[in-house]
Order: sequence, then structure tokens, then C-alpha cells
Amino acid sequence: MSEEQNESTSKETLIVASKVKAYIKSKGSMTSGDAIEGLNEEVYRLIDKAIERTNANKRSTVRATDF
Repeated sequence: MSEEQNESTSKETLIVASKVKAYIKSKGSMTSGDAIEGLNEEVYRLIDKAIERTNANKRSTVRATDF
């Protein structure tokens, strides 16, 4: 297993899976077994980018504009 795969499986879920699934269902679609994991990874990427932007602007507080 690669380091990237190991890292992705050890990350805590930051989203509420049942809420995401309910939203997807309300739009007339179904949720695959790996959709929640993929969305969680995207959330981590967004947060990491926001932190980088915050640091680049010499701040310690992540703001909405950093996303």
C-alpha cells in the first residue's frame, strides 16, 4: 500500500455521511460506496489549500475568503 493510500484510509471523516447521502438522494441520485470517502478527501484538500493561503497572507485564522 502506498503512503498516499495509507494516509487517506487513516483520515477521520469530516462530513456527516447520512446528511450527504440524504442530499444526494433528494436530488434523484444514488450514492456509491466510495463517494463519501472521495468527498472527504476533497474536503481535506480544500482545507489544506485554505491553510496555505492563510499562511501565505501571514495570518493564523482561516477565513471564508481562504476557501
